[in-house]
Amino acid sequence: MGEALRIAQAFVAARREARGLPDYPGTAPETLAQAYAIQRNAIALWGEPVAGWKVGRINAPLDTILGANRLAGPIFPSAIVDASPAPVMPVFAEGFAAAEAEFLLRVGTAPDPAKTHYTLDEAAALIDAVHVGFEIASSPYPGINTGGPTVTVSDFGNNFGLVVGPEVAGWRDQSFLQWPISLSIDGVEAGNAKAADMLDGPFGAAAFLFALAATQELDLRPGQWISSGAVTGVHEIRVGQSSVARFGSDYEIACSISAATA
Repeated sequence: MGEALRIAQAFVAARREARGLPDYPGTAPETLAQAYAIQRNAIALWGEPVAGWKVGRINAPLDTILGANRLAGPIFPSAIVDASPAPVMPVFAEGFAAAEAEFLLRVGTAPDPAKTHYTLDEAAALIDAVHVGFEIASSPYPGINTGGPTVTVSDFGNNFGLVVGPEVAGWRDQSFLQWPISLSIDGVEAGNAKAADMLDGPFGAAAFLFALAATQELDLRPGQWISSGAVTGVHEIRVGQSSVARFGSDYEIACSISAATA
C-alpha cells in the first residue's frame, strides 16, 4: 500500500468517526501533485459523487514555490445545505473549524477537459448562477492550515460544509464584486472586505479550477458548485458559536456550529 493511500484512509476514517487526528497521519506531501494524489484516493474512499469544489488561496512565497496561487478540494452532496432556515453545521470538535463568507458559482457548462488556461471571461461564460454562501472549513487534523497548502489539499481542501444562500440578482454585470462583505461570530465582526480585492476575484477562482481539472483529473460537471474563496478571511469558529455573513445591502445569511458525530 502506498503512502498516499494510507494517508487518505486515515483522514477518511477520522472524518467518518468524527474524531480528531492530533498528528498528520504520515509524511506530509511536499508538492501539490503529491497532495492531489492523496485527495484522489480519499475521494474514491469516501464514496459520494462530488457535488462541488472549494477554491482557496495560496499566499506568497509558497505560491511561487509550489507553482500555483490557489488550491482546490471536493464538496460532497451530504455537506451542502440551504441557508433558509439558518442551518446548524457540524465541525470536528477535536480538529480545525472556520466559517468563511463566499460567493458560490454554479457550473452551467463543463470545461474542456484538455484546456489548461482560461481568461476571466471564458470562465464566467461557463457559470450559470452566482449565490451568496458560507464555506464551513473543518478537518480532523488541527494543523490543517498551519501545515501549509499541500497538507490542506490532502484532506479534501479542508472542506466540511457549504451553505447555499440566495442567488445574486443581475450577477453578470459583476457589480457584486464591489459590495462590502462582512462576517461576524457571536455578534462580533471578524472581518470585512470586497470580492474585487481577492486576487482576480471569484471568476479567477473558476478559471483556476477549470484549468486544474485538465491536469489533476477533476471531474467537473454542470450543476456543481464552486466555493470561490473566503472574501473576508478564514475565521476560526468553535462548537456552540454562530455566524452571520452580510453581502452588500440586500443579502444576509446565518448558521450555527455543532460537533460532528460518527
